[in-house]
Amino acid sequence: MNPGNPIIVQSDRSILLEVDHPLHDEARDALAQFAELEKSPEHIHTYRLTPLSIWNAAAGGMDAPEILELLTTYSKYPLPANITTEIQTYVHRYGRVKLIREGDNLLLYSDDSALMTEIINHKKMQPYIQQQLNRNTIQIDAVRRGHVKQALIHIGFPAEDLAGYTEGSPLPIQMRDVTLQGKDFEPRQYQQAAVSTFYAGGAPSGGSGVVVLPCGAGKTIVGIATIATLQRATLILTPNTVAVRQWIHEILDKTNIPPEMIGEYTGEKKEIAPITVSTYQILTYRRPQEDSEHNTGPEAYPHFSLFTNYDWGLIIYDEVHLLPAPVFRFTAEIQARRRLGLTATLVREDGCEADVFSLIGPKKYDVPWRELEHQGWIATAECHEIRVSFPGEDEQLNYAMGETREKYRLAAENPAKLNVVRHLIDKHKDAQILIIGQYIDQLKILAEELKAPVLTGRTATAQREKLYEQFRRGEIKRLVVSKVANFAIDLPDANVAIQVSGTFGSRQEEAQRLGRILRPKADGGNAYFYSVVTRDTRDQEFSANRQLFLTEQGYRYLIEDAEALLTPQP
Repeated sequence: MNPGNPIIVQSDRSILLEVDHPLHDEARDALAQFAELEKSPEHIHTYRLTPLSIWNAAAGGMDAPEILELLTTYSKYPLPANITTEIQTYVHRYGRVKLIREGDNLLLYSDDSALMTEIINHKKMQPYIQQQLNRNTIQIDAVRRGHVKQALIHIGFPAEDLAGYTEGSPLPIQMRDVTLQGKDFEPRQYQQAAVSTFYAGGAPSGGSGVVVLPCGAGKTIVGIATIATLQRATLILTPNTVAVRQWIHEILDKTNIPPEMIGEYTGEKKEIAPITVSTYQILTYRRPQEDSEHNTGPEAYPHFSLFTNYDWGLIIYDEVHLLPAPVFRFTAEIQARRRLGLTATLVREDGCEADVFSLIGPKKYDVPWRELEHQGWIATAECHEIRVSFPGEDEQLNYAMGETREKYRLAAENPAKLNVVRHLIDKHKDAQILIIGQYIDQLKILAEELKAPVLTGRTATAQREKLYEQFRRGEIKRLVVSKVANFAIDLPDANVAIQVSGTFGSRQEEAQRLGRILRPKADGGNAYFYSVVTRDTRDQEFSANRQLFLTEQGYRYLIEDAEALLTPQP
C-alpha cells in the first residue's frame, strides 16, 4: 500500500486518477494501454477496464502480469481480488480459440475441449458450423469467417485469426527517396514501426488490424509504406472525394507508381486500377427503388462489387472509426484479404468498437499524441473552452421552455458566440483560422459577418479543392467550415480552430477537429483550439463529453469566461 500514489483501483472495474499528482502523466500513459477514460472533471479522472480494452492490450502483446504490475505500481491501495482475477481471465480468453486453415478448409481450434463444447452448443455459432472433427476442432463455413469472429467476440472468446490471406495481384512499387516536389523523403521511425507491426514479417498473426496515430502524424504514409511492403494490389476507402484525391496525390508524390496505375472510384469517376481509391459514400449508395430498410444485403449496393472485381491483396480503411454499417457487413465476407484500419481514435459513438476489433482487426500500433508532440512531429496545442451566456432574457426563456431535443441546438446557435469569435480572430489576426460548426444557418451568419467563405456538404468538390488551395497559399486567412472538414483535409498552415457547435457529445469529432491544426508549423509555433459553449446548458454538458478522448491523450482545457475575456483591460 502506498497512499502517495496517483490511482485507486476499485472492484467495479473503475480506476480513479488524481489529475494534479506528480505521477499523473506516467500513470495516464500506462492506463491508456488497457483502460478507457469515462469522465474527466477538474481533479479526478475516471477510467474503466472493459473486456475490449483488455483484449486490445492482449492483441498488442501485453500479458496479465504486465497489466497488473502497472496497476500495482501506481495504485494507492492493494488491487481488489476480483480485478486481479478478471484481468487474468480476460487476457487468457484472447486467443484461446484460433482460426486456422488446412487446405481449403477453415477450422476453429482450441486446446480446451470443454470450451469448444460450449462454443459448439452456443446458438450464435450454430449457423456457421459444418462439422465437428474432434473434441478440439470444428470445421466452419469458410466464407463466413468474419461472422464467426463476430459471434465469438459476443460470446466472450475473441478468436486469434491465423487462417492467412489471399496474396492478391502483384504490384511493383517503390518508395521515393526524393518526392516529386523535390523534398528528401523517408518514413519516420514510428511510421516504419507501425508498418512492421502490422505486417509481422508476413506471418499469419499479421495482416489485419488498426494503426492509431494522431491527426497530422502521417497515417497516409503508413498506408503507402504498407502497400510498398506488400507489393500487392490495394483498395483504399476514404471519407470523401477530397480525401480520395489527397491519397492519389500522396501516392504519386512519394512512390514510383505511374498515374495510369491509380484509379479514382467516386461519384464523378469509376476507374478501377491496381491501386483504387474510393469513398464509403459511393460504396453505400443504393438505387432509389431499393432504398428500403428491408433490403440490406450486398445486392442492394451496386458498388459493393468493387470489393470482388479485382484481386486485392490489401484493403485500407482510412478513418476506420467512420466505417458505415453496410461496409461492416460486407467486410465480414472478405476476411481472406489483408485489412489495415487507420484512425486517430478507436472511439465510435455507435458502440461498434467490437465490430472493428473482429472484422478489421485489433489495435496493432499506437503512439500517445503528447509523445509525438514532444518529438516535434505534431504541433504543440493549447485547448480552451470559452463559456458564454445568452445575450438576453428572451433567449434564456426560449431555452428553458424548449423540448429536450431542441435545447442543444438553441444553446449551440447562441448569437452571443459571434462576439467571442470576432475577439479570437482579432487576437490571432495573422493566423490561418478555421471556424468550425455543425449548423449551416449558424455558419452562414458567421461567414457573412466575418466576410469569410463558407464550405459545407453542398459545396461542389471542385470549389472545396479551390478554397482549400487558396487557404494553403495564404490567399484566404479565415475559412468557415461544416463537419465535412472534420476528416482528411491537408491544411498544414492552419494554426487556429474555433469550434462554435458540434455533433452533440462526439469524442472522435473533437479529436478530428483538433487534428486539423496539428501539423507542425514551419515557424515551430503553437496551435490554438477554442471551443465556444453556452454556459449551464446542454452545450456545456456535451462539451465535457467531447473532451474525454483528448483528455486521455494528455490535453487540458483552460476554462475561460467570455464576459471577462471581452471586457477591455485597464
